[in-house]
Amino acid sequence: MDDKRVIKKYPNRRLYDTAESRYITVEEIRQLVLKRVEFCVLDQKTGEDITRGILLQVIIEQECEGEPIFTTDVLQRIIRFYGDAIQGVAADYLERSLSLFTEQQQMFQARLQEAVTNNPLTALAELTQKNLDLWKKMQDDFFHAASRTYADNEDNAPKGKQKKTDVKK
Repeated sequence: MDDKRVIKKYPNRRLYDTAESRYITVEEIRQLVLKRVEFCVLDQKTGEDITRGILLQVIIEQECEGEPIFTTDVLQRIIRFYGDAIQGVAADYLERSLSLFTEQQQMFQARLQEAVTNNPLTALAELTQKNLDLWKKMQDDFFHAASRTYADNEDNAPKGKQKKTDVKK
């Protein structure tokens, strides 16, 4: 938190930007995120870092306005991951997917710049192949980790609850 901007959340639910010495809104928090300003939100009373909760509020406001990113089905699936044996795998998968998506956007923009001066079909074909390779690797990693977690849970199941398999001798 040394070089991060500190926002304090008061019991009256107001957010106070200590760098600018003024109260700010959740929309202004969103603007800080868009501008890539490093910040943390601290509960004024306890000193607890509540940044994640405030960022979730930003997402909720964005989801209520305009075209949402998360469908009801997607939100239900995410909720089902909580407490599940593969919660960590799912979180890692989502994080890696978003990182990959961001990288792809940056690569696409760079290739688009190149395409203006070079052959656009070659640039798009290379980008498409690279994206397909990256997605396949990420999915393979996800399914490998998920199957390993499933196997671990089967091994740790109480006796009588283990999956029965046919073993030929």
